[in-house]
Amino acid sequence: MGISVPNRASSSILRQIPTNAFARTYSSSTLKAPRRTVDAPIVGYWTLFCASMVFGIIVWGGLTRLTESGLSIVEWAPITGAKLPTSDAQWESEFEKYKQFPEYHKVHIGITLDDFKKIYFMEWFHRNIGRLFGVIYLLPAAYFVSKGLVTRAGVAKIGGLGLLLLGQGAMGWYMVASGLEKELGERPDAVPRVSQYRLTSHLSLAYLLYAGLSLYGWNVFRANRLARNKIPNADALRTLMLKPTVVSFRRKITAATLLVGTTCLSGAMVAGLDAGLIYNEFPTMGLGLTPPLTELWNAFYARGNPGDMWRNLTENPTTVQLEHRILAMTT
Repeated sequence: MGISVPNRASSSILRQIPTNAFARTYSSSTLKAPRRTVDAPIVGYWTLFCASMVFGIIVWGGLTRLTESGLSIVEWAPITGAKLPTSDAQWESEFEKYKQFPEYHKVHIGITLDDFKKIYFMEWFHRNIGRLFGVIYLLPAAYFVSKGLVTRAGVAKIGGLGLLLLGQGAMGWYMVASGLEKELGERPDAVPRVSQYRLTSHLSLAYLLYAGLSLYGWNVFRANRLARNKIPNADALRTLMLKPTVVSFRRKITAATLLVGTTCLSGAMVAGLDAGLIYNEFPTMGLGLTPPLTELWNAFYARGNPGDMWRNLTENPTTVQLEHRILAMTT
C-alpha cells in the first residue's frame, strides 16, 4: 500500500491556513494572576513591628522632653544630620550654633561642652530612630506592593500611613523651630520652649500612626484566619457581634479609648507649658481642690483683648493643669 500524496488543490488550501491557527490562545484575563483578597501574613508582622518602633520613639521623645534636650540641634538636615559629630572641631561647631539661640542663655546657662554632648545625643538619637523607622517602613512597603502581597485596599492604607509618617517628620521640625525663635530671647518674660500646640500636634500624629499600624496589622491576621476558616463558629461570632448589647459595649469602649487619648494629649499641653511645675500636690491645688478663679481666668492671657479670654484654656498653665486633672480622674 502506497502513501497518498495531497493533490495541488489540497496543498493550496493548506498553504492558506495560518501557521498559528491551532495554537492555544490566552486572553488577558487568563494570563492575569487572580486578584488578592487578603494581605499576606508577613504584611501584618511588618506593620506590628513598625507599630512597636513608633511606641519606642514616643517613649524616647518623652525622655528627650524631660531632659530638655529637644532644642540642642538647631538645624534640620534629614541626610547629613544622621551622622553624630566625632571630632572636637565638629562638637565645637555644633556648640557654637547652639549658643546663638535663646535656650542657651535662659535655660542651660553656662552649660559645658560635655553636658551639651549629653543633651545633643538625646535629640540626635530621637531623630535617628525616626530616620530608621522611615527606611523600615518605606522599603518593605515598596517591596510588598511590587510583589502583589497587598490588596488594593491595603495599598491605599499603606500609602495613607506613609503620608502620615512624612507629616509626622515635618511636624517634628515645625515644633522644634517654634522653640528657636529669637523673640524668645528678647522678651524678658518668655521661656525658650516649643509651642504647646505644635508639641500636642506632634504627639497626636504619633498616636495616630501607632494606632493605624496596630489596627492594620491585627486586621491582616484576622482576615487571613477568616479566609482559611481557622476561626471556629465564625458565623455565630458575626451574629453575636451584631447584638445590641455587644454593639453598645463596643461603643462604650471606643468612647473610653477616645477619652484616654484626649487625656494623653492634654498631658502634652501640660508638658509644653511646664504646667506640672506649678502645683505638685494631689488632690489639692494650693489651699483647695482648685486654684482661685482669678488665677484660672486671668486677663493677662487675653493679650489685651477681652474676647480672647478663651486663651486661658490652652495657654494658662494653671488652667491647663486643672483640665488635665479633671480628664485624668474622669477617665
